[in-house]
This record gives sequence, structure tokens and C-alpha cells, in this order.
Amino acid sequence: MSGGSSRGRPRDPQVEGVVQTATRELLEQRGFEQTTIQAVARHAGVGASTIYRRWPSRIELIESAIFPGLGALVVAPTGDVREDLRRYVAAYRQLFGSPAARAGIPGLLAAYQAEPQRHGTLVERVGQDVRPAFRATLAAAAPGTIDPAVDPDGVMDLLIGAALYQSFIRPFAGRADEADEADDHYQDDRVCDLLLRALRPDTGEPAGGRASATSPKPKPKAKTEP
Repeated sequence: MSGGSSRGRPRDPQVEGVVQTATRELLEQRGFEQTTIQAVARHAGVGASTIYRRWPSRIELIESAIFPGLGALVVAPTGDVREDLRRYVAAYRQLFGSPAARAGIPGLLAAYQAEPQRHGTLVERVGQDVRPAFRATLAAAAPGTIDPAVDPDGVMDLLIGAALYQSFIRPFAGRADEADEADDHYQDDRVCDLLLRALRPDTGEPAGGRASATSPKPKPKAKTEP
């Protein structure tokens, strides 16, 4: 027998991207339940066996399609803790607010009730692998900016929870209005300022910022008659 360096045909590196794109499109168009491996295979124009070789189950396929690699959520520290926090807030808002994520995450959470061991994978994809970089971001802040007694992991939990709330609860909780929904940047600033209040040493002064949590909401744009 020859050396075992090559077994079968090499995988096409473009296939994974095609399949993941097809999965996201089906989640958006048909929902979680109808996004099966067979349906994805038809939509992507590949065989089901091609998908099974890469993702042993539908849940793993959907997870990989919804959640990006680590690099998409990691923010390189700049030393400006407010700007760095805001970029993290925006990254998670965009992750959870994508049509595929909004269609897929509730289904994944329901599936984890039957497969609790899979929940750890979601935790890692959503935050666990990002935590070291988040700690480094806080550590790079200017001296006196961050209270050393604050738990960075707890702050990141608040950040992720706020992003989930914005995507899955706020639109149905009577808290959203036209101005909020039309200005994601305002909401990012609002969450960022709340996080800064949790991070900063207690000096008795309010956290600064360009748009504080108590600043007026932007006025809705005037509607024009057709």
C-alpha cells in the first residue's frame, strides 16, 4: 500500500461556502424546520452526501451557517475603550440581527433541549472563543478607565444579552419605536454607555459619551405624502 497522505478526491474549498450560503437563504425564506440537509443540497446544487461529509447533522450545518469564524467578532484593541466596546456591540447586533440568525437561533435553542451537549458548541461560537480578545481589549484601556474589580466575562455576558434582547425581544416588547428601529447606531451607543457605567470606577460622575443612555432619542423622520 502507498502512504496514506491522500484518500479519495480532495475537497473543493468553495463547496462549504456555497452550502452555507444556501443554508442561510433557506432559513430566511422557509424557516428552521424546512431547512433540512436534503433541501439545502437541492438549493446548493450538491449531493446530500457532500454535506454529510462536512456536517454530520442538520444542527451542525445550521450552526456553521449562522455563526461566523472567530475573526468576525474579534475587535483589535485601539486603547479607546468606548470605541472598542461599541464595535463589539455592533458586531453582535449584526450577528444576531441577520435574517438567518433570527430564523435559526430559536430553532437551535429548542433543539438543544433534546441535545444538551450541543449547547456548548453554541456558547463557544457565540462568545467563549472571543472572551480572551475581549479581556485584552479592556486591558488595553487607558489607566483609570476600567475598575479593576469588574469581571470582564460578566460584562461580555451583558453585551451578548443586550444584543440578543435587541434582536429577539425588543421588537415584540413594546419598547421599539420608529426612531429606534431606524437608527441602529443610536442603539449601539445606548448599550455601549450602559456597559461603560458597569466598567468604570465609581467616581460619582456620569459616564461620558457621544450619546448617553439618558440622552434624547433621535426624532423619527417626517413622513412625506406620496
